[in-house]
Amino acid sequence: MKTGYYLDLQRARYGKAHELQHKLHNLRAAEKIPDTLIFLEHDPVITRGRSAKDTSLLVPEPLLKERGVELFSVERGGDFTFHGPGQLVGYPVFLLERGLGDIRGFVYSLERSLAEVLRQFGISAVPSQDLEKGSPVGVWVGRNKIAALGIAVRNKVTYHGFALNVNTDLSYFNLIIPCGLVDRGVTSMEKELGQKIDLQEVKNQLKKIMERNFSINLEERDEEWIKSLENLPG
Repeated sequence: MKTGYYLDLQRARYGKAHELQHKLHNLRAAEKIPDTLIFLEHDPVITRGRSAKDTSLLVPEPLLKERGVELFSVERGGDFTFHGPGQLVGYPVFLLERGLGDIRGFVYSLERSLAEVLRQFGISAVPSQDLEKGSPVGVWVGRNKIAALGIAVRNKVTYHGFALNVNTDLSYFNLIIPCGLVDRGVTSMEKELGQKIDLQEVKNQLKKIMERNFSINLEERDEEWIKSLENLPG
């Protein structure tokens, strides 16, 4: 089993985490660090993917600022999505042996891991690749998305990742057409179970599942390790 790194950033603004992702991505592509997984919550932010349609943003940008929501255009595929408190965001910075040739299997492993942790909490969720052909990417409870995925790959290394709605305030999704899907909804673990969920416990269980599904032993790293990256080119 290979060894990788695990970072729990707790809560961070999107711009700071995005900058760290790029640093880690460059270092992984240069083989200066092993595969690295980041878990965190974001302050409220809407991200715009490469194929986003302007019509999927339902309010003017000044109104987003009034509500305290940032807006970023990013490199991942897909349309608009929301990240915020109570949502577990994961950024796997992993090397794919065949680059884009591995991406379908990589996404399925992520979906399967998320569906597995949801089942541990009593929620029957299904990865898109276990649904009918052409189903939108993500993890679903009926016709409601509970986990969104958006991956970018450069130099055979992944970045961006997934967002699992744990105790997310779902009203923020009214600001957008999530992932551009007009005929689908969103849900959360809290909504499905009718109670607040211990997000740290979700992190702990999902980390174990991903270690097994990706055959990796994730060693925890801290803020001091992040600071040490400043001295590394990349």
